[in-house]
Amino acid sequence: MQQYQQCIRCVMDTSDPEITFDPQGVCNHCRKFEEETRLGWFPNEIGAKKWAATCEQIRLSGKDQEYDCILGLSGGVDSSYMALKVRDWGLRPLVVHVDAGWNSELAVANIEKIVKHCNFDLHTHVVDWEEMRDLQLAYLKAGVANQDVPQDHVFFASLYHFATSNNIRYILSGGNLATEGIFPEAWHGSAMDAINLRAIHAKYGERKLETYSTIGFFDYYFWYPLIKKMRTVRPLNFMPYDKQLAIRELEQIGWRAYPRKHGESLFTKLFQNYYLPTKFGYDKRKPHFASLIVSGQMTRDEALAKLQEPLYDPEELETDIEYFCKKLRITREQFDSYLTAPSHHHTDFPTWEARHKLLKKVQRLIQRAIGREVKVYS
Repeated sequence: MQQYQQCIRCVMDTSDPEITFDPQGVCNHCRKFEEETRLGWFPNEIGAKKWAATCEQIRLSGKDQEYDCILGLSGGVDSSYMALKVRDWGLRPLVVHVDAGWNSELAVANIEKIVKHCNFDLHTHVVDWEEMRDLQLAYLKAGVANQDVPQDHVFFASLYHFATSNNIRYILSGGNLATEGIFPEAWHGSAMDAINLRAIHAKYGERKLETYSTIGFFDYYFWYPLIKKMRTVRPLNFMPYDKQLAIRELEQIGWRAYPRKHGESLFTKLFQNYYLPTKFGYDKRKPHFASLIVSGQMTRDEALAKLQEPLYDPEELETDIEYFCKKLRITREQFDSYLTAPSHHHTDFPTWEARHKLLKKVQRLIQRAIGREVKVYS
């Protein structure tokens, strides 16, 4: 077993089984951010110019159409703040919210505030609850770490399908490097891996997924980006994005902050703050704080102090577990058994990783042949 060690620059530690440290004690995540990730982050005039050019492309692509882009809105800080910026940029988004059955009341209220303030059209896609419930139970029975895949996959799949059906080429995502630039790959697999999702459901599910939206490997890597010419863009990577300043701006229109990260989803709240730390020893605050440290929004001392705070108030935890069990129609004993059952890695089930490696190999061969970069979505 690896001896415990924590990075001297951020707060990532050996709870990531693949972490490495240089002789000075700086982890591979910090080095990767500085050497690779930062190259895609433009919180400066260069970013402003790049984004202005992209905005013009979006406007041209939607000329003579009702909408020029799709904006996914969860009610969280990132997507909500981006909605305000989209309004400032004069884009014409169709706002899409995917309701997987776990919205908090505050999330619903925040979405209403944003849409009303920006005067955007909102389309809400409600996922069939019985299918979602069956898929989430299958993931619990599988004992894998990435329990959020059923929600994440249907969210992005719905955006892609809706963009195609409305002839919209651009999807705007609130994902960003300023607050999400560090994340240990060993903790999870790709949320877009439909092969893995279907394999887990085939083994542990009890009903067909007749309406649940998925995206296959060919669609994700070829059909949408190459044939349909669709692009997912992340505007927050082209501006100085400070989360606390964003919250203050949002609060001016009546949006209310969540007590916890991802508090917009009751499932994600329990999953990240209880299931993952209890079953796997993964505290998602660490990569989140590490991201804020390397992007200059938090000091290491501040992060260490925050990590000393409890993940859950005991009474609140019991209330949330009770609601979780009632919603999924399981007993507390069943819930506890999922936590104590043997864990599995997502690669214990079929994945599309072999196909992805082959695709990356072909990419490198083409790059060598033509002498320039060829984009393959990761």
